[in-house]
Amino acid sequence: MEIPGKVVVVTGGGSGIGQALCVAFAQAGAEAVVAADLDEAAAARTAAMVEGGAAAGANAGGPAGTQAEAVDVGDEASMKALVERVSARFGRIDIFCSNAGIIVRGDQDQPVADWQRIWEINVLAHVHAANAVLPQMLERGEGYLVQTASAAGLLSQVDSAAYSTTKHAAVGFAEWLSIAYHDRGIRVSCLCPQGVLTPMLVEAYGEDQGFLAATALSAEQVAADVLTAIASETFLILPHPEVQTFLQRKVADPDRWLAGMRRLRSQVLAGEQPGLKG
Repeated sequence: MEIPGKVVVVTGGGSGIGQALCVAFAQAGAEAVVAADLDEAAAARTAAMVEGGAAAGANAGGPAGTQAEAVDVGDEASMKALVERVSARFGRIDIFCSNAGIIVRGDQDQPVADWQRIWEINVLAHVHAANAVLPQMLERGEGYLVQTASAAGLLSQVDSAAYSTTKHAAVGFAEWLSIAYHDRGIRVSCLCPQGVLTPMLVEAYGEDQGFLAATALSAEQVAADVLTAIASETFLILPHPEVQTFLQRKVADPDRWLAGMRRLRSQVLAGEQPGLKG
């Protein structure tokens, strides 16, 4: 799908990958870019960046429509209302980036409330987005869903049972959407990076970004990879190409791969800085 002239919504747009996506879409010539976030003030800051940053790209002067919206992605009614407001203003939504996510570090014995909240944001948010925006896309016979998961959804997150589990579910849902709706004009991409230099990574691991620091990418690089994938309509977006190698090893010899991940977990929990070998 071509970006110029498209109406784009990005959840989690107040910071990190979401913010970088909003700026990148504007610079690529989107007609409208909507930054949606639980923190409306952060979304407004992104909208201001979009209006200023677009002048450096194809959309000189900024998109015709730039909008900041408050949304709780884990709440079905909030997501539906977001889609209705944006569609009422711009007439449609062409690309919906379901990007918001959280991490809860810990084992399987995390409080049930933590499991429920991360499930709502990392999994159900994608379901709510699809349910809200797919009807109009299917009616037009065209639309694009970009769902942010993680390399943890293909491999694992050795220090977070909840994050690993929910990101696996997010990848599975993205795959299902592509299977179910590709022939009806809907394109789906699933973003699966390793560490990205975002506030979420710093909050989870501190200023040194923990064991992911050595390979962490900028949010801007990840956003550029997303736009490249949309242009080629590629399903799996791997900003860290080594993830594909790790995944191939996992499929080829699961027992050996699990043994390696056990070693990695031991090193991470001991506070070491291991190399990621998959």
